Amino acid sequence: FSISWPRLLPKGFRTRISSDGRQYYDNLINGLLDRGIEPMVTLYHSDMPKIFQDLGGWANPEMAEWFADYADVAFSLYGDRVKLWITINEPLHACDSSSRVLGVVEPFLAPYLCTKTLLMAHAKAYHNYKKNYKPMYQGKVGIAHTAFYFGAKTQDDSELTELFRQYNFGRFMHPLHSKSGGWPAIVVELLKNISSKEGFPRSRLPPLTKHEVEFIRGTNDFFGLNYYTSRTVRRAKAGEKRPEYLGNLPEFNAIFESYPNSTATYPEEYSSYPEGLRAFIAWVTKNYGVQDILITENGYTSYKDDLNDFNRITYIEKHLEKILLCIYEDGARIHGYTYWSLMDNFEWKHGYTAKFGLYDVDFSDEGRKRTPRLSAQYYSYVIKSRSIDSNKWKSQMEDTNDNKKHIADVA
Repeated sequence: FSISWPRLLPKGFRTRISSDGRQYYDNLINGLLDRGIEPMVTLYHSDMPKIFQDLGGWANPEMAEWFADYADVAFSLYGDRVKLWITINEPLHACDSSSRVLGVVEPFLAPYLCTKTLLMAHAKAYHNYKKNYKPMYQGKVGIAHTAFYFGAKTQDDSELTELFRQYNFGRFMHPLHSKSGGWPAIVVELLKNISSKEGFPRSRLPPLTKHEVEFIRGTNDFFGLNYYTSRTVRRAKAGEKRPEYLGNLPEFNAIFESYPNSTATYPEEYSSYPEGLRAFIAWVTKNYGVQDILITENGYTSYKDDLNDFNRITYIEKHLEKILLCIYEDGARIHGYTYWSLMDNFEWKHGYTAKFGLYDVDFSDEGRKRTPRLSAQYYSYVIKSRSIDSNKWKSQMEDTNDNKKHIADVA
C-alpha cells in the first residue's frame, strides 16, 4: 500500500504531522502484521501536496529535500515494523504523464528536470535509511519502475525500439542500476541532438556531476517492476499519424501495436502478453546484470462487474508461469510478486470503469460494497498451496462444492 504524503503531513513539510494520519497507518500496519501479512510501503504514488505542485512539483530541485524530509518522518514512525520500502512508484509516469501530475506538464524541459530531481530525492531517502535506520531495522529500499516491454516489429525497427526503451526506462534505471551510473549514453546523444536542432545552447537533459552520479548509483536494495502489457514498435509510414503515447517523441515517429497473440482486455492498452514480462526481465539482466527483482505490480483489467473472472485467473497463472521460467531457466533472482490490485479502485484517466480488483467494488453503493471474485479464491489457493495450477484449483473447488451440497442434502 502507499502512504499519502498530504494525509501524513497536511502542509507537505515535516513541521506538522497529522495525528489522525499517523494513527491510520499505525492501525493499517499493525492490522496487516496481526494477520501475518508483511507490509510493503510506497512513499509516493502520485499524490503530491498541492503546495509543492504549485511550486513546480518534481521539476523544482528543492523537491529532493522536501521528499527526503517526508521519507524520514515515515521511516521514523513505521520503520520498526515496515521492512520493504518503495520510495517512488513509476517515476516515468511521475515525470512524463500528464494524468499523474494534475494535468500540469511542460513537455520540453519539465520531464528532464523531474527525472533528475526524482532520482536525487530517492537517493537522499535511501542514504538516510541506510545510515540511520537500516542498522536497527534491517529493511530494504527500492523504486518500482514502469516495465512495459517494447519489441521490434521487424529487424529494421530494432535500433528505434532500443532507443525507445533506453529513453523511457534507461533514463531512470541506468543511473540507479548500472555499474557506471549516469545517463545512458544513447539518451544523452539523442537529447543533445534534439536540443541543438531546436536552437538550445545546452541539452534539455540536465547534466549529472561526478558526485551526483556516485550519489545516485547503487541506491537500491531491490529492482521493482510494474508489468502489465507489451507493444511492438515500428516506424510510422508516410502520412501515418503518430499516436500520443507515453514517451513517443516526434523524433521517434513510432507506431505501437499489440502483439498478434496477445489477449484483449478493457482498456485495450492493457492487453495480456505474459511473454513480455520474461522478455523485459531478460532486457534488465542484459543491461544491468542479475538483479534482486520484486514484481511490484501486475494485473488484469476489465469493464465488467464479472465475479466469475476466469480471464483474470488465466492472466495471473500465465504470468506466474513466466516468472518461474525466469527463475529456473534464465537464472533471474525474483523474490516476490504482488497482484494489482486487491480491490477495484480509481484508475487515473479511466476513473472507476477499469476493474483490476480481486474484489469487486460497487461504486454506486454508499458503503462501497466489496465482493470477492473467483480470482480472489484462486489467488488465495496459490499463496496457500504454492501451486499455480488453475485446473487443480478448479478440481479442488468443485470437490469442495460437491461436499457442501452433499452435507446440505443430508441435513
